Amino acid sequence: MKILENKAKKKEKNYLLKKKIKRYGSFILGCLLVAISYNAFLASHDLVPGGISGLAIILNHLFGINNALFVFLVGIFLLVISHFLLGKEKTKYSVLGTVIFPIFLELTVGITKIFTINESQLLLASLFGGVIYGVGLGMILKAGFTTGGTDIINQILSKYLKISMGKAILITDGIIVTTSAIVFGPIHLMYSVLVLYILSIMSDRIILGISDSKAFFIVTEQDDLVKDYVLSELGHGATIFKAKGGLNKENQNVLLCVLPTKDYYKLREGINAIDKEAFFVATDAYEVYGGE
Repeated sequence: MKILENKAKKKEKNYLLKKKIKRYGSFILGCLLVAISYNAFLASHDLVPGGISGLAIILNHLFGINNALFVFLVGIFLLVISHFLLGKEKTKYSVLGTVIFPIFLELTVGITKIFTINESQLLLASLFGGVIYGVGLGMILKAGFTTGGTDIINQILSKYLKISMGKAILITDGIIVTTSAIVFGPIHLMYSVLVLYILSIMSDRIILGISDSKAFFIVTEQDDLVKDYVLSELGHGATIFKAKGGLNKENQNVLLCVLPTKDYYKLREGINAIDKEAFFVATDAYEVYGGE
């Protein structure tokens, strides 16, 4: 019995170790990708992605300040501020990124010799920069870390101004990116906004994954017919649960059905054919577990 318990503990210990290695490996690779994107496509073409690293591009252009050094020094300063204003628990997730990210920025600064994109190819730099930056950032956030910098500022603004993180990010990145328009001009501003848009989409995709399923919430007077259509015609399951209308307070059934994206239009058209007055909401289902 004791031997079996020891084996179980050893197995669990190995699993936790592998999980930890995977987590830190993902974080380090994410930092490397962000640094490569930053030096190869963004900083070398004065495209500002927001954040402290974006501010570093502006100051480097104006005063020749080293990007990696600026990011590191500001990051350390913000860590100290975070420790007092946000507490030790929230601060610890930014410590590693504050140190590792500037190191990778400095190590990859010579990558511009490999990627030679001229000024007329800003769209290409924006697309590749945004995609690679977003993938790296998504890996960092998914691993449970941050790169420090404005992530700390955003948390402080959110806590003390009582605003959402989204609004805090909009304020900080908005100020930095708008400043870039004054320094680099409106054309670079537009490309910088494109970079921000692309990297936000890519980071979300890395964190949430790519949805290959749709979840339908269906309210219809013909719930039995819709359920039979899902079961017999599409070959998928359906769950019926009781609900009450918020306006008329009437009891009604709601069908929940999760199916592959390829069957989205089949179900939509099937619902429409059965009951043109039916109400349904279809959303992306990023993770589906259990069931048959």
